Amino acid sequence: MRPHALLTLPAAAALLAAGLLARPVPAHAAGTTVEVTTAKELKAALAAAAPGQTIHLADGTYTGNFKAYTPGTAAAPITLTGSANAVLSSSGGYGLYLDGAGYWTVQGLTVTGGQKGIVTDTASHVVIDSVTVHDLQMEGVHFRTSSTDDVIRNSWIYNTGLQRPGYGEGVYVGTANTLTDASDRVQILDNVIGPNVGAENIDLKEGTTGGLVSGNTFDGSGLSMTNYDDSWVDVKGNGYVITGNRGTRTLNDGYQTHTQQPGWGCGTVFRDNASDLTGATGANQLAIDVTNAAPDCPTTVYASNTVTGGKGLTNIAVTP
Repeated sequence: MRPHALLTLPAAAALLAAGLLARPVPAHAAGTTVEVTTAKELKAALAAAAPGQTIHLADGTYTGNFKAYTPGTAAAPITLTGSANAVLSSSGGYGLYLDGAGYWTVQGLTVTGGQKGIVTDTASHVVIDSVTVHDLQMEGVHFRTSSTDDVIRNSWIYNTGLQRPGYGEGVYVGTANTLTDASDRVQILDNVIGPNVGAENIDLKEGTTGGLVSGNTFDGSGLSMTNYDDSWVDVKGNGYVITGNRGTRTLNDGYQTHTQQPGWGCGTVFRDNASDLTGATGANQLAIDVTNAAPDCPTTVYASNTVTGGKGLTNIAVTP
């Protein structure tokens, strides 16, 4: 048979009707918007995504696990967007998985159910903006496997860790017990985290460096102290800036620094954070509890941090 491109239109139509010629799958051009109304359409759109494209979700429930593997570019990111009434709902696994899919923007939609809400693996320059993530077995949003320069902002995360007390962080950066996951320079900005987050609101793991946690509102009502979860934020990485956050309802401390691996948990700067420790019952009850103070592992706590209730602001010297 001659190549398909040489078929006459009537002949091609006849072959299509007879099922003897594969019907081509349309490729979505860069810069276009793909309108999606069903879970099947969403999976197809994610599989066919191209740099510069926008995938727009109509309001409704999209049941399943949704994965993206194709990266955008700095000049042409890929956008997945919808309102809070566009709901990705799963009974297990990851609600939205960006595996190598860097330069994506995920905006507006809701992710619920399943094991984890949104997960990035080796997916850098991802922006998660104005999403709602709730009712997960484990953590809400996880940046891991050296996903660098990612951002989550203006979002609401609550009701996580439903599977097991002490597990289920709101935002988790890196991987525990390893230094190979360099998920560096992640920014966590202007989010509401809580209520009922089953572990720390934010956990910043050893091996990660240079992130920013700013302008967030923390609610520690889901803490249980069953897996060392007794603060809103646990800093085990290096060179983080924690600034302008507000927290309430903790069992013990507001913020903690730890050295889980030698040379890590160092260089954190705390500035302009307001901690309400009213109702805390733990042993220390400090707004900022530096557990690893040493000359070669500095932490800076500025006097602009404030505390209500508890036993004090911090256990190290305060910088004016």
